[in-house]
Amino acid sequence: MSRTPLTTLLVANRGEIACRVMRTAKALGLTTVAVHSAIDREARHSREADIRVDLGGAKAADSYLDIDKLLAAAKASGAQAIHPGYGFLSENAGFARAIEQAGLIFLGPPASAIDAMGSKSAAKALMEQAGVPLVPGYHGQAQDLETFRAAAEKIGYPVLLKATAGGGGKGMKVVEHESQLGEALASAQREAQSSFGDARMLVEKYVLKPRHVEIQVFADQHGNCLYLNERDCSIQRRHQKVVEEAPAPGLSSAQRQAMGEAAVKAAQAIGYVGAGTVEFLLDARGEFFFMEMNTRLQVEHPVTEAITGLDLVAWQIRVACGEPLPITQAQVPLNGHAIEVRLYAEDPANDFLPATGHLALYRESAPGEGRRVDSGVSEGDDVSPFYDPMLGKLIAWGETREQARLRLLAMLDEFAIGGLKTNIAFLRRILAHPAFAEAELDTGFIPRYQEQLLPAPQALPGAFWQAAAEAFIQSQPLQPRDDDRHSPWAANNGFRAGVPAQVSLHLTCNGEARVINLTQAGVSKLTLDGEQLLIDEDSLRRRHLAIRRGQTLYLQWDGELHSVNRYDPIAEADASHSHQGGLGAPMNGSIVRVLVEVGQAVEAGTQLVVLEAMKMEHSIRAPHAGTVKALFCQEGEMVSEGAVLVELDQA
Repeated sequence: MSRTPLTTLLVANRGEIACRVMRTAKALGLTTVAVHSAIDREARHSREADIRVDLGGAKAADSYLDIDKLLAAAKASGAQAIHPGYGFLSENAGFARAIEQAGLIFLGPPASAIDAMGSKSAAKALMEQAGVPLVPGYHGQAQDLETFRAAAEKIGYPVLLKATAGGGGKGMKVVEHESQLGEALASAQREAQSSFGDARMLVEKYVLKPRHVEIQVFADQHGNCLYLNERDCSIQRRHQKVVEEAPAPGLSSAQRQAMGEAAVKAAQAIGYVGAGTVEFLLDARGEFFFMEMNTRLQVEHPVTEAITGLDLVAWQIRVACGEPLPITQAQVPLNGHAIEVRLYAEDPANDFLPATGHLALYRESAPGEGRRVDSGVSEGDDVSPFYDPMLGKLIAWGETREQARLRLLAMLDEFAIGGLKTNIAFLRRILAHPAFAEAELDTGFIPRYQEQLLPAPQALPGAFWQAAAEAFIQSQPLQPRDDDRHSPWAANNGFRAGVPAQVSLHLTCNGEARVINLTQAGVSKLTLDGEQLLIDEDSLRRRHLAIRRGQTLYLQWDGELHSVNRYDPIAEADASHSHQGGLGAPMNGSIVRVLVEVGQAVEAGTQLVVLEAMKMEHSIRAPHAGTVKALFCQEGEMVSEGAVLVELDQA
């Protein structure tokens, strides 16, 4: 039976992946359809689509995870195909079946393949039958605490709890000691249920100093399957990838072939179609162990596209329409090296807590050869607590790994985001670290170099405050003189004839306040040229990014963008009172559990409240022993950053 030609594609996702899929779809001449929740009505992916459909709701369960609403959106918009992106329902076999039963094209593998590999437990059993080496673990059906306790004791601590239906670090916990198992298992199960609608877990040995190397596979409907080289994703934080690159540094052609052929064998064993990734742990001896297969397009697919020159989304569309793969295994290119970093709204200095708020400033790095930015936001957008905090990805390609690394560092230096915390400076420190430059990679990289990658906050130097004050004054908007823009009366430097040649500013940045006195003599050394602050000292001139947005100045200093504001010292003193003994919400989110009662005595470190934000759980713990004096929250309630949740008297 002939199928209606594909003319309209619905993307059942949001953020950067929705924008990225639509970019290729439009290039192929397809009409694009975006779906959005109530709070994503004006999100970038909604704005860029040809058609958009409002799913309503705010939480993912009421919008992006509602299969009936998604199918209704496809029908209403006239879409013949649905691309799931990654996350949400991308590895949900029920979603794939529902799409096929509705007579639509699913841009992913058959539901049977998702069933076979979507469960980590089932996938490991399948690989064991195929003779692929596995990490020791328990992948059974029993899910009670005692079963996991017995399995962990048999395997030996430390162990890793993983959601069987999960990915992206959600529902994943490292357990160092038996005493931590109960709490970790309960938390991982809640995260898994919230993110994937499936609380089942597995446990396996936590392998020390492994490398995470994955193989990109692609199969068509005609029995052809090949691998598109590999990616190294060893730089991780809390089991979530931070930096990815292709090809994997130091991997021999023989190792690449062995891992690639094993990945193809796994895909063919389940009748796979489309894009997929088989993930392995690679130890120092060159042995590899199967971890899991992701039956979808990966976040890090751009580095594979960079070294092969292929568009994997275009391949997905063509394969789903019945076309054969356009090349053979022998024709797969491998040119140069590519590195990608994930840009997150989060605060590295505060245990990487997700950040929410308004993007008062959003400036991407300049385009150019070997440079690519995949993003899902624009200046003026709001980052909500309901979804994953990834803003986008920066990808650099070079003829060598070092060229790619230096290009990516330059891109990070040009990026500017204001209004909320991001991990830009953290990413820059990783790329600039000597061990990364020497490709000394394993999954313990970030913990091992934590002091260098997450240095203790330092007081900003006097030169910064002086530069900030000058930039603040020179960026102050004035009424223009149309008759003579060169007139000294039009000078935007804060100084005026007939008044003392000194200006005092009260400035605050990073919680620190300073009073800066400017004199006329200092102006000639610091000049604001557009959005660049030029600092002349002796025979040297240095440039610092300086961008004004309203009453905030964003000034780049030593690789970090700092927000500087003027303040009224009298008003600040009046507002300086705080709720003594109160423990506040570290971010916007919803209360998952309240674990204490008023009058209850607690020890230091006791869990008081569990907050969920951006699909991850965060525990509010007692900083000291004491008694719960008051509770200001309840389960299911949405709270704002800084809201007092618990008042604790000290013992």
